[in-house]
Amino acid sequence: MKISYNWLKELIDIELAPEKLAEKLTLVGLELDAIQQISDDHIFDIEVTSNRGDCLSHLGVAREISAFSDKTINMPRSKSDRPETGSTELVTIKCPDFCHRFTARIIRNVKIGPSPKWLVERLEAIGERSINNAADISNYVMHELGQPMHVFDLNKLDGNSIVVRFARSDEKIITLDEVERPLSTSMVVVCDINNPVAIGGVMGGFNSGVTDETTDILLEVAYFDRDNIRETSRELNLSTEASYHFERGVDIENLVAASNRAAELLCELAGGTAEDFVDVYPTQFSRTEIEAPNLRDEVKRLSALEIEESEISRIMKKLGLEGISKTKYLSPTWRHDLAIDEDLVEEVVRITGYDKIGEELPFALAAGEYQPAETRKRILRQTLANIGFDEALSYSFIDARHDETFKIVSGVLDMTETDPFVSINDPIIEGSSRMRPSLLPGLLNSIRVNFNHQNRTLKLYEIGKVFGNSQTESRLPNERELMGIIITGNSFVANAGLNAPTFDFFDLKGSLEASMNAIGSRPITYKNAELKHLRSGQSAELFLGDDSIGYAGLLNEEISAAHKFKQPVFVAEVDLQKILEAGQLPSTYRPLPIYPVVTRDVSVQIKRSVSFDEVKRTIDAMGFELCRSVEFADVFEGQGLPDDERSLTIRIQYRSAIRTLTEDEVERVHEQILSGLEVTLGVKQR
Repeated sequence: MKISYNWLKELIDIELAPEKLAEKLTLVGLELDAIQQISDDHIFDIEVTSNRGDCLSHLGVAREISAFSDKTINMPRSKSDRPETGSTELVTIKCPDFCHRFTARIIRNVKIGPSPKWLVERLEAIGERSINNAADISNYVMHELGQPMHVFDLNKLDGNSIVVRFARSDEKIITLDEVERPLSTSMVVVCDINNPVAIGGVMGGFNSGVTDETTDILLEVAYFDRDNIRETSRELNLSTEASYHFERGVDIENLVAASNRAAELLCELAGGTAEDFVDVYPTQFSRTEIEAPNLRDEVKRLSALEIEESEISRIMKKLGLEGISKTKYLSPTWRHDLAIDEDLVEEVVRITGYDKIGEELPFALAAGEYQPAETRKRILRQTLANIGFDEALSYSFIDARHDETFKIVSGVLDMTETDPFVSINDPIIEGSSRMRPSLLPGLLNSIRVNFNHQNRTLKLYEIGKVFGNSQTESRLPNERELMGIIITGNSFVANAGLNAPTFDFFDLKGSLEASMNAIGSRPITYKNAELKHLRSGQSAELFLGDDSIGYAGLLNEEISAAHKFKQPVFVAEVDLQKILEAGQLPSTYRPLPIYPVVTRDVSVQIKRSVSFDEVKRTIDAMGFELCRSVEFADVFEGQGLPDDERSLTIRIQYRSAIRTLTEDEVERVHEQILSGLEVTLGVKQR
């Protein structure tokens, strides 16, 4: 937003030099990108945030100066602040919820032509091109008072009247840029009795525009719904100065003053005569009431600034906030961003000066420390980093096309809901309308980006929140913290004489177990499962006790093809929140063994449906003190074995804490274990 220093001086008595004023405006929140000297003027290029539409004019900036300088604003006034009221048939509003107020003034006998030199120079200084005196005056008043307006050739309006309504489905309009634009039924249009003559709040129509032959004009100053203007501008891909102002909010109570100001300039510079004026105001604006029972105390609590009540009252008054009681304020009609008492605290502090806030920590009764879950997550991240993983950070919103792609971790989605997913009404990224119920879409996208950069060996993890709809009384989304892991590529760097093996399911399982052991998690068990996003035979459901906490396995062919993956990708996703809530196993220590271990490798023939984990749990349940560990050694399937069976080699270690074992002692326990396996699981020793 470009602001003229000389123009500001007409609205308020400024004692600061341009450079000092620029510095002060930055300190109160109006950051200056640049200052440019043009002739005897200085032009400020101000960065105005989207919530401060009131500062998109010289009057708005003057209000800010008035607040910190305690100077009075010299409001531009017309000769008559009370316009004459003409026939109410001049304007009809058929969509009052979207056009809250519409003023129209007829000015006759104007002479359209070039603007005077002072007006051309003032507009050009702030980057506006001069068109003719009527258009220039409307732009001038918009930049002065912040109110967009439009001038019509009255004689080109059928019926010499205005109707504000929604566009019809088959209607089109040629706008002032001479482009024909189709209209939709959600767009508000300004019409004569037959056809649209302007897109409300966006741009006027070419066929009703002012030309050199125009003698009578109709001046429109209106207030349109902000959201509707934003949607219309986006749908038409048409952004204008008017839509920019309306989207950020204008002052509905400033319409008459703006109309008076423009009318006076039109009469003065174009030789016109102001006649009928109509103000149609069907939707009355209600100022926001803000409860602030202890504003001075809140300022101190949030900023540590000691500000006197009298100074707070002065700032409130200068900013247009009206105190209706000791604890309640009415926001001004030009401020759409003030709603709660913290907003008032911010206003007081920024006008006082953010630079006056000291740098100190708040008082605390105890020293800060990590909570147990935070400490364990730090250990988890460090462990994963130590075994070669990089942390990924993904957006929390994803495309809705992922809804049916992945098996979601138990407890995230409430399937009794009509729509278990959390949707975004106004996504900031086109197409990303879902809050993620899984970490896998973001991780797979990270894999795809790395593959595109020829980085094909990856070990990534992500710890983050996922979301699902909830039936709780608050209706807030259900949030759970999950951990996702992805590995793909070679397990070590190959060289000319050696081909590197690729990662497999057991690399994924080992990484997951190493990270869980590091944080003292209870043991996680793996059960074969058919999961829609994982390849059959290389997928498992993960359990913590009897609770399902996630899934692990090889990404299936369909998803791999959709992402154009040409190598195996192994993924795991677990409910980290449930793991942390389950507690931490105590750390136990024992002396190093001083007696030798006896190892027995035994091959057994078992059903394919029996996993090594079941074998290990069965042996552990037998409770032999001498049996110190059971490990997987090898597996064989194929020739010489039935189709539904396989050969499993397990390694059992025996040791005593008090003596060296004899062969007979080991053999006795070993035979009992094999007999127990045969009875319990039906295994046969090979």
